[in-house]
Amino acid sequence: MRHLRLCILASILLTSCGSDEKSYPVRTYPMGERVQLGHIVYVVFETQWLTHIGEGTDARIPQNRYFLVRMSAVNSGGGDIYVPAFSVEDDNGHSYPELSDGSGVPQYIGYLRQVKPAESAQGNALFDAPPRRYKLKITDEDGERTAYIDIPLSFGAETPDIVSPEKKQ
Repeated sequence: MRHLRLCILASILLTSCGSDEKSYPVRTYPMGERVQLGHIVYVVFETQWLTHIGEGTDARIPQNRYFLVRMSAVNSGGGDIYVPAFSVEDDNGHSYPELSDGSGVPQYIGYLRQVKPAESAQGNALFDAPPRRYKLKITDEDGERTAYIDIPLSFGAETPDIVSPEKKQ
């Protein structure tokens, strides 16, 4: 019986030691900051909300709204890698996966993204989600490390009021 207890204790210790080696803190980064996970360096530049993609009878209409996230994913490793699919998560824990059909999306980043060393996948990732503040969930090439990029709710660039010369007093 004592031998059995020692074996169980040893297996628990070995299991916990093994999991500590792979533990990685999940951090949240602000939009625009460079984030390195494994051999992938991510940067999110801007976002855009669309009510449809395309025109006329060919227009694609989302269930919620189309959410475009313009970003880049650079391969900093020595071999080809695949950049994993993304998802966005809101403050209530609802998750919306990246859409695989980017037909009509300007500068579409693609869904299956194989990237050679020192090259990047750049463009817009596409989601169908209600307008909210989100966190983009990103992972390394092996899916072992995860991080989030905070994306505030924004419907476009702020345009400052321009005073014309005639109105100056």
